[in-house]
Amino acid sequence: MREPTEEEIKNVIMPLMLSGAKMLDRHCPKCGSPLFEKDGRVFCPVCEYRAKKQMGEVDDVKGILMKKLVEIANSLPGDPEEMEKHLRVMERIIDVLRKYKELEG
Repeated sequence: MREPTEEEIKNVIMPLMLSGAKMLDRHCPKCGSPLFEKDGRVFCPVCEYRAKKQMGEVDDVKGILMKKLVEIANSLPGDPEEMEKHLRVMERIIDVLRKYKELEG
């Protein structure tokens, strides 16, 4: 993983320091950020921030896919051949959504 960016230092580490969290003299083995302790919990704020950000991006993709699925379902054509094409696209979207669900656990 890469080291903390200036944005992460400004938006994650600095506010944490100002909130009273204790910066430890140890560093995260994944990103190199200083580890912090707050309320008895030792953690890497940068890795946690990145994980939350990534989950938000996954949720955005899932939302887009769901919206497209509904859009296609609401506009099914009467022609059987065209309807079959639409249904295949819907099936692919559902497969991708299932894979996202499996990844989440």
